[in-house]
Amino acid sequence: MPIGTRDGDEVRVPPQGTNLLLAGPSGSGKSRLVTALLERLAEREYQLCLIDPEGEYEALPGVVHLGSIDRAPTPAEVLDVLEDPTDSVAANLLGLPLEDRPSFFEDLLGRLQRLHGRTGRPHRLVVEEAHHLMPADWQPGGLTLSEELEGLVLVAAHLQQLAPAALSLVDVAVVSGPEPASTLEAFGRAVGEESPRVEVDDLPIGKALAWWRRDGADPFVFEPARGEAEHRRHLRKYAEGELGEDRSFWFRGPQEALNLRARNLQGFLELADGVDDATWLHHLRRGDYSRWIREKVKDAELAAEAEEVERDAHADPRQTRARLRQAVERRYTAPAQIRGA
Repeated sequence: MPIGTRDGDEVRVPPQGTNLLLAGPSGSGKSRLVTALLERLAEREYQLCLIDPEGEYEALPGVVHLGSIDRAPTPAEVLDVLEDPTDSVAANLLGLPLEDRPSFFEDLLGRLQRLHGRTGRPHRLVVEEAHHLMPADWQPGGLTLSEELEGLVLVAAHLQQLAPAALSLVDVAVVSGPEPASTLEAFGRAVGEESPRVEVDDLPIGKALAWWRRDGADPFVFEPARGEAEHRRHLRKYAEGELGEDRSFWFRGPQEALNLRARNLQGFLELADGVDDATWLHHLRRGDYSRWIREKVKDAELAAEAEEVERDAHADPRQTRARLRQAVERRYTAPAQIRGA
């Protein structure tokens, strides 16, 4: 199954069996690769179980969506969906407190292993923000994680926060973002192995590093495939949806006199037009806009455009507002829609 290209040739992974790790900091392109992977599996009618701790994949087509910010699904509900081989499921855990997520996952994983032993399904278990479910100090039950567990896709930003028992199962690692060698060194420390030699210092947006851990080959750089649903996901959640307080942008100003919350990109643009110039420039010069877009909106390409605006020391407040608005509207939706017209 293709996950990208290298020098014009397809980079492929088995659609089932092999355990994958997708690692890299927020905004480095992991979600792009995950979405592409999920779409290709769905096109081939493989059954998926996606664990979505932050509600990132609410717009993913072709799956049964369970859970919301108000109520998390139960493991039994997830299994009920998967009993039908034609259905895949995405479990949104926003409604589940952080401290309860590891025990939820341990219960679910045991049920999934029994289902897989009986039916061979689901073909892929995709765990976003894997450290939420399997933190570094997680001690699962004796048979919960074993070398027989297959079809796992772990998505993680910081490997030191992820259980070594989970990382030990990885067959193929795909790394994105800056300092990929450091990421693989963290992997090696976690599993007690020497990390492979990495020839690149940084990976720009649109590039990733792939390493087949078991065959002794060196990692190589490739261009990941892009999922068709990625733009729709951003449009729904980040442009129009409701971000939590910890992921919203807060206009506070140079004297911390304001406390204006932008719940999404549309709200950000509306507040940007209304705040005074001193407040706008205060956040602009500190790089707050690009930082929020990269870390919370998780759009590295838009963040790079915002950085260009922030670096222009000669542009006035009106010009920088207009340039940032144009960048947002160009990537997410038509201008009339994001203005609420």
